[in-house]
Amino acid sequence: MNWTAIALFIAIVGLTLVITYFAARKTKTASDFYTADGGLTGFQNGLAIAGDYMSAASFLGIAGMIALAGFDGFFYSIGFLVAYLVVLYLVAEPLRNLGKYTMADMIAARFNKPRVRGVAAMNAIVISIFYMIAQLVGAGALIELLLGIPYTTSVVVVGILMTVYVVFGGMTATSWVQITKAVLLMIGTAIISFLVFARFDFSVTTMFNEVSKATPLGSDFLNPGNKFKLPLDTISLNMALVLGTAGLPHILIRFFTVKDAPTARQSVVYATWIIGAFYILTIFLGFGAAAFVGRDAILAANPAGNMAAPLLAQVLGGDLLFAFVAAIAFATILAVVAGLVLSAASAFAHDFYGHIIRKGEATETEQVKAARIASVAVALVSMGLAFFAQSMNVAFLVSLAFAVAASANLPVILFTIFWRRFNTGGAIWGMVVGLFSSLILVALSPNLWAPDGSAIFVGEALFPLSNPGIVSIPLGFIAAVIGTLVTKSDEAAGNYERVLVKANTGIDAETEVAATKAD
Repeated sequence: MNWTAIALFIAIVGLTLVITYFAARKTKTASDFYTADGGLTGFQNGLAIAGDYMSAASFLGIAGMIALAGFDGFFYSIGFLVAYLVVLYLVAEPLRNLGKYTMADMIAARFNKPRVRGVAAMNAIVISIFYMIAQLVGAGALIELLLGIPYTTSVVVVGILMTVYVVFGGMTATSWVQITKAVLLMIGTAIISFLVFARFDFSVTTMFNEVSKATPLGSDFLNPGNKFKLPLDTISLNMALVLGTAGLPHILIRFFTVKDAPTARQSVVYATWIIGAFYILTIFLGFGAAAFVGRDAILAANPAGNMAAPLLAQVLGGDLLFAFVAAIAFATILAVVAGLVLSAASAFAHDFYGHIIRKGEATETEQVKAARIASVAVALVSMGLAFFAQSMNVAFLVSLAFAVAASANLPVILFTIFWRRFNTGGAIWGMVVGLFSSLILVALSPNLWAPDGSAIFVGEALFPLSNPGIVSIPLGFIAAVIGTLVTKSDEAAGNYERVLVKANTGIDAETEVAATKAD
């Protein structure tokens, strides 16, 4: 048993619990719980966004994917990074100006109907759970490898910890855990990358030449097509990655933790620089694992390749670096799952309970209590589903969540801001069709069905692509358009000018007019 690793794990958990303790003392109101009362600076929120985004998929999954599949694994790094351009230019500022606590608030600024808010909240909960499964799979594999604890027990341990952060500390605790984790992850990744580059004499050319000789793929390691045999699968994956971030609930709610839209935009810029630096370094993680750990050792530790980065750390720096990197990976998972639990709990408590069940009359105390109960329920559901996904690569699992987010949320977000004729029917059609088309296609895909028993079920997949984005994302947009054209127009069309002004300036036109008349 690696006692150094155990000590570092305990230190990480202890640090996060201390953060939660102090955050809990400040978490009194609904605004504190949902958004840390909008008190983060742009740089702090940028770090927290990076911490939320650089998940187990990024650190564990991408390193393993590059090590095993070469160039195809790097698609994830490219897609995750480019996605922030969509967030920066189209979503961050309007979302902050129109919303309050959740993504559904933004949609409700134009479509103030309970059914629209309910569907938006349902999407947020489903996407958060989908994304959380990947984190729990990574946590289970990591703790199983490091401490010898069974996978299912490991998942339960992480589930309990993440619930504690959210239930007691809310967004304040979640944000500072994410900030701490982002700093540690960048330090750990930079150390490994430096050591890998040093092994190749600090020569990019040498690195590429040596890696292509060290893997069974040979020169094909540097070419696409090793994992994604169908070109459409590659296109579908990249569509999901690039467009999905703008629809991820746990990322979108981070823009409510700052005071105004310019600060939200500033936080995206900081996050993009941090995330960009990290994803460049994933090349060194993947190449180093391929060259110095080897395909057989990676697969022996975890069939999906999720332990490539910790194993690389062990080869380069012995048990101490291995323990440090594993502890950072654990902190990464804890921070991300806390954000996911919070986004799902906020959607339930604020949208379902506060606005639909209680019709906007729930007190702040009642909303926070409902959110805490929802946190426990979401954690239990996610843990149950993670037990069946042990053999899947976590980066791949996250890409499916991105596809669902891009299909179900992005069309409605964009049309709400930019299409005058868009109405309630279009919003509901877009969200429902986008959500269920992506989920159904995933259920019929090779992810769940394989003749050789390598997937969850034995049999032929009815949908040939691994990622549904190329089909489900257009379906979400098309359904929103058709729903708008075939359903009766409502007051939302008349709301368009007010929403457009507020989305771009933060000024509520109706409020300003009323104030002027009062003067």
